[in-house]
Amino acid sequence: MADEDFELDTDDLKRRMDGAMASLRTEFASLRTGRASASMLEPVQVDAYGQMTPINQVGTVNVPEPRMVTINVWDKGLVGKVEKAIRESGLGINPQLNGTIIMLPIPELNEERRRELTKVAGQYAEHARVAVRNVRRDGMDQTKKAKNDGRLSEDDQKFWETEVQELTDKYIALIDKALETKQEEIMQV
Repeated sequence: MADEDFELDTDDLKRRMDGAMASLRTEFASLRTGRASASMLEPVQVDAYGQMTPINQVGTVNVPEPRMVTINVWDKGLVGKVEKAIRESGLGINPQLNGTIIMLPIPELNEERRRELTKVAGQYAEHARVAVRNVRRDGMDQTKKAKNDGRLSEDDQKFWETEVQELTDKYIALIDKALETKQEEIMQV
């Protein structure tokens, strides 16, 4: 009854779920935890030479001590623009200028701000879960369509649906673990 020509592209599903995880890691990296990290500046873009440019492409980003990030801006004319971009980024950091070096002292987070950040981390994780579930739905739809087209027996449909569900469960668990780790990191004083 069923052809053997149907094979669900689980590599594609994994790739798309990996994409959701990578996006979550990037969002988590931008969350301030009270410790200095060069990755916290990744989302900040500077208007350099008529186009928006990541900070790490206009200067050297360093973390000389646990509560300080420095940016050594290569072009003196961009120092003001880099400073402005950081002020307007919503990171809540007040840049201090020292020639072409911009120093970013990372203030201690208070309890209320930590709780807010854990909620934001939770929202990021929920977006990642939704993305993974959307990939799951696509996989399930492909197996249903193949079954309805007669390319898949009922047993094979159950097999592929189980594969998709196991993959989904694995990625949801990874997201939950990443969230737990990030929340512990944020709440750490």
